[in-house]
Amino acid sequence: MAAEVFWADMRTEKGKNLVDKVAALWRKAGFQRAIAPEDLVAIKIHFGERGNLAYINAVFARRVVELVKASRGKPFLTDSNTLYVGSRSNAVDHLQTAIENGFAYAVAGAPLIIADGLKGKDYYEVPVNGRHFQQVKIGSAIYHADSMVVMSHFKGHELTSFGGTIKNLGMGCGSPGGKQMMHSDVLPKVQEDKCIGCGRCRRWCPAGAITVNEKASINAELCIGCGECTVTCPERAIKASFKSDPVVLQEKIVEFARGAIKDKENKCVFFNFVTHVAPECDCNSWNDAAIIPDVGILASWDPVALDQASFDLANAQPALPGTRLDGHEGVKDKFLAISGYDGTPLLKYAEEMGLGTREYNLIKI
Repeated sequence: MAAEVFWADMRTEKGKNLVDKVAALWRKAGFQRAIAPEDLVAIKIHFGERGNLAYINAVFARRVVELVKASRGKPFLTDSNTLYVGSRSNAVDHLQTAIENGFAYAVAGAPLIIADGLKGKDYYEVPVNGRHFQQVKIGSAIYHADSMVVMSHFKGHELTSFGGTIKNLGMGCGSPGGKQMMHSDVLPKVQEDKCIGCGRCRRWCPAGAITVNEKASINAELCIGCGECTVTCPERAIKASFKSDPVVLQEKIVEFARGAIKDKENKCVFFNFVTHVAPECDCNSWNDAAIIPDVGILASWDPVALDQASFDLANAQPALPGTRLDGHEGVKDKFLAISGYDGTPLLKYAEEMGLGTREYNLIKI
């Protein structure tokens, strides 16, 4: 049976701005049914790395907070710590970055809680019985929440082709140890003809696996597969390779997503913001130019249908000139053209794992 996906485009007028459209999507989808009085409601959102500007604006989070409160829920904004070196690898830096990026209580109207604690050690091992993992490490604040609103920025990704709701659930709710479990099949490789020996990759490597002696070199025994070096290199001289099929990473993310929403049947709702669709993840300390025109905001009870609809709508847009899509204007899959990876196995496996269906009815509001 096809799932319902609700879509609000970017057109606005007096009394119908984009923030109002979030509320309209909420009401049209009946999301208030997910929240019972006194529920502790996790609003899962990416706070943005310091220097990145493509993440979801905190003003949208505030409207969701207001909607949750109207249903007598108790909302909090949350995300988990990162595996890589950056401004969100521990709760102190993470909270500081979130506040700098606009998610202070005075703006968003809800407290901030880092899901996996001070250093990412506060997690629960949730049984999933998947193809790769029997159990996954999910941040305790996510695990203990009564219900969840997942707000995801849909964009490209350097390892998984694209990132949306399922990646926000899987990678975003996993502890750093869980993230390492997911990344364990990634082994970056230096292309020496492109490497200029600047050492930036070495400074950002959390495992101390990189040395630079004119050219960068990666110690495979120390590498934890986080992929940070691949996006840090200014010359794009480091490419991700996989010890097994790259599909494995996508499937592992799906299994963590399954763990993130386990035992929350009919208690999770999902938004995708298909706006400023950058070619790479918001975990970077920058964001490149958007590759397509803004599509709008989508909402659904079904995370698989939501990601499928976002993927289809994004690929139906024209390529913007002067972006990473230059030379790929006529391609069917814009994310494959940029990253070199097919992201659709993630959707297929998510459907197999019971997260939802790829069949959807798109309802424009």
